[in-house]
Amino acid sequence: MELAHSLLLNEEACSQLGEVQKAEFLFDWLRYLDKLLLATSRSDVRERQKTLVEQLLSLLNSSPGPPTRKLLAKNLGILYSIGDTFSVYEAIDKCNDLIRSKDDSPSYLPTKLAAVVCLGSLYKKLGRILGNTFSDTVGNILKAMKSAESQGRYEIMLSLQNILNGLGAAATSCHRDVYKAARSCLTDRSMAVRCAAAKCLLELQHEAIFMWTTDLDSVATLCFKSFEGSNYDVRIAVSKLLGTVLAKAIISKRLGTAASRQSIRRVSLEEVLELLGTGFLRGSSGFLRASGDMLKGTSSVSRDVRVGVTQAYVVFVSTLGGAWLEKNFAAFLSHVLSLVSQSHPKATQTQIDAVCGRRCVSFILRATIGGLLGEKAQIAAAKDICQAIWKLKKVVDAVMSDGNLETRLGSADVAAGQHMLVCALQELGNLIHSLGTTAAPLLQDSSAGILDSVISVSTHPSVSVRLAAAWCLRCVAVALPSYLTPLLDRCLERLTVLKSSPEAVTGFSFAVAALLGAVKHCPLGIPHGKGKIIMTLAEDLLCSAAQNSRLSAQRTQAGWLLIAALMTLGPAVASHHLARVLLLWKCVFPVSPKDLETEKSRGDSFTWQVTLEGRAGALCAVKSFVSHCGDLLTEEVLQRLLPPLPCAVDLLTRLSSIVKTYGSPLKTPSVVYRQRLYELLILLPPETYEGNLCAILKELAADLTAPDMQVAAFTFLLPPLCHQDDLVILSPLLQETDHRFIEEQLLLGSGIACGSLEYDPYSIYEKDVDGDSVPKPLPPTLSVISSAVKLFGVVCARVGEAQRLLILEQLLDSVKHTKGARQQVVQLHVVSSVSSFLKYVAGAKGSLGPEEMRRPALALVMGALESSSPLLRCAAAEAWARLAQVVDDAAFTAALAQVSFDKLKSARDVVTRTGHSLALGTLHRYLGGISSSQHLNSCVGILYTLSQDSTSPDVQTWALHSLSLVIDSAGPLYYVHVEPTLSLIIMLLLNVPPTHAEVHQSLGRCLNALITTLGPELQGNSTSVSTLRTSCLLGCAVMQDNPDCLVQAQAISCLQQLHMFAPRHVNLSSLVSCLCVNLCSPYLLLRRAVLACLRQLVQREAAEVSEHAVMLAKDSREELTPDANIREVGLEGALLALLDKETDQRLCRDIKETLNHMLTSMAVDKLSFWLKLCKDVLAASADFTAVTCVDAMQEEEGDKGDDASVLTMRNDDRSRPFTNPRWATRVFAAECVCRIINQCGNAHSAHFDLALAQEMRKRDSRNDFLVLHLADLIRMAFMAATDHSDQLRLSGLETLLVVIRRFATIPEPEFPGHVILEQYQANVGAALRPAFTSETPPDVTAKACQVCSAWIASGVVSDLNDLRRVHQLLVSSLTKIQAGKEALSHLYNESASTMEILAVLKAWAEVYIIAVERHKNCRQPLKTTTCSEESVRNGSCSSDGLLDLVHTDLGTLSRLWLAALQDFALLTLPSEFASQLPVDGGAFYTAETSENAKLHYSNSWALILHATALWLTSTGFVVADPDEGASNLSRPVTPTSMCQGSSSGATVKSPEDVYTDRFHLILGISVEFLCSLRSDATMESITACLHALQALLDVPWPRSKIGSDQDLGIELLNVLHRVILTRESPSIQLASLEVVRQIICAAQEHVKEKRRSAEVDDGAAEKETLPEFGEGKDTGGLVPGKSLVFATLELCVCILVRQLPELNPKLTGSPGVKARKPQMLSEDGSRLVSAALVILAELPAVCSPEGSISILPTLLYLTIGVLRETAVRLPGAHLSSTVAASLQALKGILSSPMARAEKSHAAWTDLLRSALMTVLDFWDPVDGTHRELDEVSLLTALTVFILSTSPEVTTVPCLQKRCIDRFKAALEIEDPMVQIKTYQLLLSVFQYPNPAVSYPYIYSLVSSVVGKLQEIDKRKPEDAAELQVFQEGIKVLEALVAVAEEQHRSQLVACLLPILISFLLDENALGSATSIMRNLHDFALQNLMQIGPQYSSVFKSVMASSPALKARLEAAIKGNQESIRVRTPTPKHPQNPGRNSSIQLKTNFL
Repeated sequence: MELAHSLLLNEEACSQLGEVQKAEFLFDWLRYLDKLLLATSRSDVRERQKTLVEQLLSLLNSSPGPPTRKLLAKNLGILYSIGDTFSVYEAIDKCNDLIRSKDDSPSYLPTKLAAVVCLGSLYKKLGRILGNTFSDTVGNILKAMKSAESQGRYEIMLSLQNILNGLGAAATSCHRDVYKAARSCLTDRSMAVRCAAAKCLLELQHEAIFMWTTDLDSVATLCFKSFEGSNYDVRIAVSKLLGTVLAKAIISKRLGTAASRQSIRRVSLEEVLELLGTGFLRGSSGFLRASGDMLKGTSSVSRDVRVGVTQAYVVFVSTLGGAWLEKNFAAFLSHVLSLVSQSHPKATQTQIDAVCGRRCVSFILRATIGGLLGEKAQIAAAKDICQAIWKLKKVVDAVMSDGNLETRLGSADVAAGQHMLVCALQELGNLIHSLGTTAAPLLQDSSAGILDSVISVSTHPSVSVRLAAAWCLRCVAVALPSYLTPLLDRCLERLTVLKSSPEAVTGFSFAVAALLGAVKHCPLGIPHGKGKIIMTLAEDLLCSAAQNSRLSAQRTQAGWLLIAALMTLGPAVASHHLARVLLLWKCVFPVSPKDLETEKSRGDSFTWQVTLEGRAGALCAVKSFVSHCGDLLTEEVLQRLLPPLPCAVDLLTRLSSIVKTYGSPLKTPSVVYRQRLYELLILLPPETYEGNLCAILKELAADLTAPDMQVAAFTFLLPPLCHQDDLVILSPLLQETDHRFIEEQLLLGSGIACGSLEYDPYSIYEKDVDGDSVPKPLPPTLSVISSAVKLFGVVCARVGEAQRLLILEQLLDSVKHTKGARQQVVQLHVVSSVSSFLKYVAGAKGSLGPEEMRRPALALVMGALESSSPLLRCAAAEAWARLAQVVDDAAFTAALAQVSFDKLKSARDVVTRTGHSLALGTLHRYLGGISSSQHLNSCVGILYTLSQDSTSPDVQTWALHSLSLVIDSAGPLYYVHVEPTLSLIIMLLLNVPPTHAEVHQSLGRCLNALITTLGPELQGNSTSVSTLRTSCLLGCAVMQDNPDCLVQAQAISCLQQLHMFAPRHVNLSSLVSCLCVNLCSPYLLLRRAVLACLRQLVQREAAEVSEHAVMLAKDSREELTPDANIREVGLEGALLALLDKETDQRLCRDIKETLNHMLTSMAVDKLSFWLKLCKDVLAASADFTAVTCVDAMQEEEGDKGDDASVLTMRNDDRSRPFTNPRWATRVFAAECVCRIINQCGNAHSAHFDLALAQEMRKRDSRNDFLVLHLADLIRMAFMAATDHSDQLRLSGLETLLVVIRRFATIPEPEFPGHVILEQYQANVGAALRPAFTSETPPDVTAKACQVCSAWIASGVVSDLNDLRRVHQLLVSSLTKIQAGKEALSHLYNESASTMEILAVLKAWAEVYIIAVERHKNCRQPLKTTTCSEESVRNGSCSSDGLLDLVHTDLGTLSRLWLAALQDFALLTLPSEFASQLPVDGGAFYTAETSENAKLHYSNSWALILHATALWLTSTGFVVADPDEGASNLSRPVTPTSMCQGSSSGATVKSPEDVYTDRFHLILGISVEFLCSLRSDATMESITACLHALQALLDVPWPRSKIGSDQDLGIELLNVLHRVILTRESPSIQLASLEVVRQIICAAQEHVKEKRRSAEVDDGAAEKETLPEFGEGKDTGGLVPGKSLVFATLELCVCILVRQLPELNPKLTGSPGVKARKPQMLSEDGSRLVSAALVILAELPAVCSPEGSISILPTLLYLTIGVLRETAVRLPGAHLSSTVAASLQALKGILSSPMARAEKSHAAWTDLLRSALMTVLDFWDPVDGTHRELDEVSLLTALTVFILSTSPEVTTVPCLQKRCIDRFKAALEIEDPMVQIKTYQLLLSVFQYPNPAVSYPYIYSLVSSVVGKLQEIDKRKPEDAAELQVFQEGIKVLEALVAVAEEQHRSQLVACLLPILISFLLDENALGSATSIMRNLHDFALQNLMQIGPQYSSVFKSVMASSPALKARLEAAIKGNQESIRVRTPTPKHPQNPGRNSSIQLKTNFL
């Protein structure tokens, strides 16, 4: 293929190829040329132009296929437009000659067609340059058209379109001729030709003024004709033409264009609408003919015309645009509604017609109002619709008030308005539904009276109007949940008052049922009590039904409808009414068959009607119960539910005889009864009606074989039974389109009604599949068949085999014995039910049964495989494969395949060939590759042959589809066939005419399957793979150029697959351009394919995709669709705009995902762009500015370049890219803002640091950081939080919360001490205030409370007065909730008020916790602050101030908090305690809504618990709360209310009991939560819980409780151990350790207390016999599980070993583990280890002496182990934090009183000596491994031993000697820092009071010290460290002087003085000395001054004995005085530079 990539065709290479390869080669060359020509310079092109033209024209004769001729023509056009044009006339002549040629053979046809296409392309490109030749060309083409076949006509029309496009106004002279030709083509029998003609005419109308002036009527009539017998594509093309022409007629009048100059008649809006109305009502027949038909009463407009005209209405309005619609809305509305009014009786003469007409009208209204108007204009439209409803209502009222009953009911006027009312009500409902809560002002506007108007028509005489009104109310309730309860109350009240009006009973019962159906869409629900009212009313209606025969039927229906609707509220509500419902259900059926007999003989027609209505209703109610309350279907309930069933089935068997007896009035009720029973049985498990299976089966067989229906409803029954993938080869109507709502009626065929609400009122409460549109149940006669088919599958699979065989035979006979049209109906039903049976058996993995079953089943399916209905064949093929699957026998499968092979070889008719070819595919699908490859070979062979049968496109389509199934299922087995299949596909793609789009679609599926089969192998580089890959890409290119949108969709999904497997080989820029062009295609499936592909692309390369899109938009002039304004807002903005207009749920989901992926990968880099997008969407005001018409063309404006006519009225509104985005889009934008903030959180730190961001911005202006956009973020959050839409308010508050949390701590560089958020406090306050008004829904208020507390807690605002604004909002909420669950709004479910109360309490809890924390931090400034720096900044004033703010309400708060915690504790009890719970619920929840309430409690309990614990500790469990009495409690007291003695005068608890209760409440909740941590437990809850425990144990009383109850302590420790094991977070582990420490302290206090009281209580016994307190008693044994100490040790070991695995003796003791170097732990790790060591040091105090002996080895091992593992040498000889902690712990352990207690003294001494030995061994390890431990750490450890243990531990000679050696060695180390530390440690040892300890050290080490100091003369100190060494050494000697005995002191002083004097300098030296030496001089002088007077005698004697010393001293003193005179006097005490504070701190453990 590389050879094809050259400017000139490589003819040599081409001539050597075979036929197929040659075509491929040529196509590839043309593709390459297309790109190359645009990139080549003009001169190069001109050089080779002649050769190129020859090559291209010579290709014309090589019969090029459709894609090739299109490309060929395109290249010719480009070539001439770039190169010279002089030879173009020859080319044109040549083409014209080819067209004139008389050769009519099929082989010559491609050449003729290619010539036609080339002409079109040349004229399009060169336009007016060729002006003088066009008339001949057009004449020639039109002449050729007379004899052309359909392909020719198709190409000629498209070619003419191009010619007109190129020539523009210059072609006026032949406009009429073209118009004539196109007219005839517009009604051509080939649909493709009709589409092409429509496109041609659309092009023509740009310049041909007559089309929208003089000939307007005939254009319209022509279009109506064209709609007859049309398909979907034709309807789209022609409706676009008609709509555009009509719009043009209106626009021209407005703009006064050419029309006015030529004085042509003007067309008014009324005339245009009248014209469209004629088409809608009378179709294409001329007026006279139509009126004749009307006289005969035969005319009914064909459905396709009506649907086409409906689409034309939408195009018409869309073209004129939203602004136009807004102005002319009233006229438009009245016209559209009049289409179904009584003034056109024919349009609504039968129910079926009326339903279809109404659908069309609804579609027009929905597409225009919903698609074109902004929210403000929609509100105005809603008011207009409401006016229309009032008008229609007045007409009815006038008639109804007429006294004469006969005239009243028979009146035509009542019927007249009914269909208009239904349409108006449904549109009003849809409008309000889509507006959501933004419709609130509309409903509050009393002048419009929306609700009144809807409720007033609820009593309309027509049932469909009553249902529509009910539906409208439901929409209102879903959109505005606050209206749900008031509406329900209003309807219930009307229902009760008007119980005697039949219309009111049904009307308001419909309304109540619809509103109940809305509850599940409203998360806030309705008050629980409503269920009870409704149930009572329903019972009342059912009981009173018999009282008045006029109302019997209505009341019965209403009663059961209400019960059925009530069941949808779910188990929580239904459980309370279940008993009554079951009783009613039991009473509605006779008890025994005998009673049924007597009934039958007694009744009359009317009573039977009512009875059947009642029983059908009861079945429906039970069905509703089973489907919505599955949880309640226990064994017991089933036992009560089942008894009436046999009787219901019994009645079923007698129905036909009852109908015979009483005649036709019973026909419908009996069908409805059947359907209800079948539906219920389908839902129930088959075991429940096992006894009745045979009876049911007989009835089903009778229903299926003797139907009432005359028409076979294929499209309704079969699709569910076919495989989803197979439906695509059938009618395109089965696929999803934007027009599905109206196209459905064509699908069902004439004579079958579309679905409509009045066919099944019970569907009004069901959740609808399509989201917001009205439920569309089909007529009972249809739905009963559907239910029967489903049930047949289940029942037939359950009966015995004999019975099953019998029934299959019977079905087969019935098909054989019926004739004519009836046969088709019966066959349809029978095959459907057998299919359903096989599907059920296959699904249940069952089997068919004995062999004789196969024959009837096979015969049935086989017959259907050759049926004339394609759908039936499709379903039969599916059943065929299912049959093989169920029989599960290889021989049988092979036989089936053989049957198909034989048929396909012999048969010539299309039906057999299509059916059996699909059968082969489905066999493969279900039996994966039919296990043997020879089957695969023969199957592929046959399908190849069929797919090349060009005489029948149908056969090709089915065969290729079947082939795609085979490829899919064969998998790797198919590799052998890949190459031939691929070349077959390419050959067909290049040759099948574009008019056969369905064949191309099947080819696309085959290609897709092949790409999937090849998979990742497509990445390979071998020649064979690259050939395959090139072919795949070529195939995709051909499909991309196909005019059919669905083929283009296939191409995109193939490219998507290729991009997944071989991304490098897919050209991303051309793929992206293809996606952008089709982004707004009118075809839903194409848009879906585009977005699915985009979604995949942006996951890998979002930035590239986005850049390609923008580049493309900038380069292209007109290619892109008008809607996607990519040039200005990028692909992202275009997607957001599309999201705003798109209604398809799946598409919207894909758009959101695509945008989310793009945001994730690009938001940080393109920050300003994304924020601007979100801001534009959020800021686009709801003010409706004129929408440009272009924007409005979303539905139809798909094709490129067709909108020039509209551009004439573009007003310059492009400044704002988004006009009136819907609230849902704004919500999405707000969510995006939060996502952007989170994305920036993972990126550069400068995003959240203003100073850094500004600095980086200065360095490079392209840098962009989030913090610089803070004002925008606040503004967006504010706009969203104060919107009309509740969802948007929630998103806005969430955004605000995120902003506060992320930006709270960022300082403001210009104002130190302030943060950047401070300037926005007014905005925050203003955003929050509206959320606290009384009408705000609870969920919004709850969210706002969260934001309030976050704002107060963030510490942004330090001034209390400023803080009060937000604080006040919380105070107001607190006042509101004090009354508890009774006081809050009754609009919503009780759980909603629970949510609000708890949100307020949680917010207060958060504020209180922060206030206490700040107060604490300000009180203890020395402690390292734990909270963020702003709390320090705020100073103590504000921290106390915040606490004072909260303090005023603490009394109330604490009471509410305790109540909430008590509720939570009750709710978390296991279900077995349910019976003990309070009957009326808790303080804040009601018993009935407890399930819903649990969620709210679980969200807020943790912070409330923490706050309560803090409050309890602040009162110290001592101060009785003054508000404690019951009188203050406005809430009724629950049985378990703690501390609020109940008002009934029961015993008041003592304070001690109250405290105990509170203590156990908090402890119980914490332990319950912590011991069973679920994986979804939040960090916040765990931390809050642990902090609550810490707070609790901060005060003595709870500590004494824990201390005295050892089991409780152990339980807590075990729980904490588990938390530490399961949660990795260091903060949680630290908090847990803190609680452990407090528990141990509590235990210590308890032991001390017991010891003290035992000593005081001396009278009891002698001192010797005192019992031992503490763990371990007298034996020293610690029992695991019973011992607090053991539990603590476990926990600490867990922490230590996790941080330092080497401490685990199992690990280190095992051979082969080398001792590692000591290591530094992370900061968190060090903290954890230190905390654990602190706890270990406390343990001995909890033990008895014997107990302490048993734990001491462990404690020492761990403490010294930590020392060993972490003693790292640090610079400056500092100790690491873990070493410091282990030394501190060691000191604590060594100085424990237990070491001195008489019982444990000896053992302790032994163990401590061993420990000392261990430490000494660290220097020279026994095992010879040398580890670089830090000497200072180890020396410090030795010092701790020496100073903290009793002398007998360390004075053992061998140990003492080793210790002294260690110190000696340390003095010899060079490092000055080590020497300093050593001197400091020696100082503390020398000063030890016990001489037995200190003297040996003094004796051994003094000489070394003195020797070191005497070196000073030789080695002057050079830096501060060395200076400090000398200073510390002198201190040691001075200390020795102080401790020495009198007789030795003089010798020591005599040693010391010469050393000091040697440091002195004389006056000369002093001037030139370094600062170090001068400091040393000062230090020595000062010390001499002190020593002289102290030991004067010694001093004098030394001076006397050494004159040299004396002289030096005098000189120094003199020099010092001189220098004092010269400089300012030196301070009295020179500072010692080396003594930094850290050393003092670090050595405080000595």
